[in-house]
Amino acid sequence: MPKRFPSLSGYGLAWSTRQRTLVIATGLALLLALAAVVALLTGRTTAGDNQAAAPSSGPSSSTSASAGPSPSAGAGSVAKPPQLADPVAFARAAAAMLWSYDTRATSRDEQLAGMRAWLTSETKYADWSSIAAQVPDPVLWSRMADQDQYATATVTEAHYPSAFKEALADDPSAITEAYIYAVTVTGKQQIAWTKGGAGAEDRSITLAVQCRPNASCSLVSIAPSVVP
Repeated sequence: MPKRFPSLSGYGLAWSTRQRTLVIATGLALLLALAAVVALLTGRTTAGDNQAAAPSSGPSSSTSASAGPSPSAGAGSVAKPPQLADPVAFARAAAAMLWSYDTRATSRDEQLAGMRAWLTSETKYADWSSIAAQVPDPVLWSRMADQDQYATATVTEAHYPSAFKEALADDPSAITEAYIYAVTVTGKQQIAWTKGGAGAEDRSITLAVQCRPNASCSLVSIAPSVVP
């Protein structure tokens, strides 16, 4: 049986640079105005710092919000962002996109470009590094493509984390600064590769989603750990 290669969702767990942490902390601090919740969503723990120091198999942690392929570069099989104003509905769609890929029809650059189309245009909050880190490095992507590996996703549930709801209840006006919502999504990823290889894994992810009034939602960042 061909060797099963890591799926996209396994990347990005080792959050890296101080710059990325500060970007997320700034955005969520403006949103919630509560240091405890910011720390929860940004994963600023000792363990996280130790992981950040380790070499990453994903894209360079120095990737900025303005770097990487642009959406116009072509998106292959990557789903386009839906025109939704509901944070939970958008987060469900974003999670499905992040858990899906098809190396048979999509190059690594196209995968990145397609994912970037979901990113908020407000560079003050955009954390492209956390999203780009979901994609394997070029060598591993090539090996996955050699095996025609692809994945589909099914979302089963999405909700606002309890910490987010509590913080918002304490200061309802804080949301009006950036309109960034935390949403935790759960589901299942089905992976397949050449000669009938297949597998499935349960998935959970916490996303930061921006939904300003009278505008479609966009993706801001991926939390380093799942927030219940």
